[in-house]
Amino acid sequence: MRTNHAVRLILHFLLNIALVWGFDHYFPEYFIVTGGIQAYVIIGALITLMNLLVRPVLSLLTFPLKLFATILAIILVNGVFLWITYQVTLLMSTEYVTLTYGGGVGGYIFLTLIFGFANWLERVILKSST
Repeated sequence: MRTNHAVRLILHFLLNIALVWGFDHYFPEYFIVTGGIQAYVIIGALITLMNLLVRPVLSLLTFPLKLFATILAIILVNGVFLWITYQVTLLMSTEYVTLTYGGGVGGYIFLTLIFGFANWLERVILKSST
């Protein structure tokens, strides 16, 4: 069932009022509202308007930070993955396998980026072939 924009806006407004009430009642050490139901309605309306008007602007302004954090997380995950792989190969006989990373920290970061991209590309190719 699809709801129109006005109904969704009213639902957001009502849920924000409930959220403000819940914060006030269940977290009084952190969130204090005075003024009764009128205050809940005013603050709920303000939150609804802020979500409608300000949040898109803030999301746009913080996009570079989100992109940086995502890239950093990818580097960390792939870096740990490669490190674990290296640690496992150290437990193996050098007669069969050796693994060495060169280039210092920069080389390691480069490898993690390329490794992450290659894994992503593999998933895309394999997903499209099924």
